[in-house]
Amino acid sequence: MEDPTTMTPALEAVGLGRRYRGEWALRDCDFTVPTGRICGVVGPNGAGKSTLLSLAARQLSPSEGEVRVFGEASGTPDQRARVAYVAQDKPLYPGLSVAETLRMGRELNPLWDQDTAQRIVEQGELRPKARIGSLSGGQRTRVCLALALGKLPDLLVLDEPMADLDPLARHQLMGTLMSAAAERGTTIVVSSHILPELEGVIDHLLLVQRGGIRLAGDLEDILDGHRLVTGPAGSAGLPADLVVEQRVGGRRATALVRTGEPLGGAWESERPSLEELLLGYLRGPADKHVNDERTNDERTNDGVAA
Repeated sequence: MEDPTTMTPALEAVGLGRRYRGEWALRDCDFTVPTGRICGVVGPNGAGKSTLLSLAARQLSPSEGEVRVFGEASGTPDQRARVAYVAQDKPLYPGLSVAETLRMGRELNPLWDQDTAQRIVEQGELRPKARIGSLSGGQRTRVCLALALGKLPDLLVLDEPMADLDPLARHQLMGTLMSAAAERGTTIVVSSHILPELEGVIDHLLLVQRGGIRLAGDLEDILDGHRLVTGPAGSAGLPADLVVEQRVGGRRATALVRTGEPLGGAWESERPSLEELLLGYLRGPADKHVNDERTNDERTNDGVAA
């Protein structure tokens, strides 16, 4: 089996930017997603997540910089066959039936796994003759995921795939994605607002905020590089350059800080969960520490920043 450290990254962005009518949706984005990882893309609405995923899936062209997919900066037919993309709007032909849609996927893709596609559809108890236009949003999502996974992609890009699924369907989807990653080494890049659903699933992270990359890297390295600290509200101040976000509630203060070492004094500290880490960054000042993160990454090479 090939050593993952020597494999060409599934995704690599260098100075990546995209502009719409004079406004930058993304700019100066640099990151790498290694092959075989499950990468979560998170951030507030309007941060640029969908633009980033569309660029990764070759649905958009960069205004500046480049994004390389398996080492290639431009999409060739062979490369496009290796990538599957499910957009938020779940585009399908409303006049086709479920069975006809899967047949289309089988005939258009050089590689096709009918069993996988059929299993995803059957989990939702969809009738083969049901027209796509008559399906609910969650049912259409199932059909899109069946097409994407039936394609047997090397890179699977999913933009908010769980937004209109019920809890059981979300659980089934996550199980299917993890199986694909484990069995085929599929690289999965998935955006989601449902932070608890990503816990225990993703092993790589991209945090997008105000059109830039706030955090990028191996999830365990990022979590190890932060501490969630609590102490009396009057405790000695924390180093300002390390504080991501700080709150005071009653007599207690809580802060997320960028250090892997326990803090002394009255502060109690622990490793944050994924949700605590992300909420800390999303609640904190959007522009604070962006340059510091990059400087810290260059200095410590801990994988915390882009």
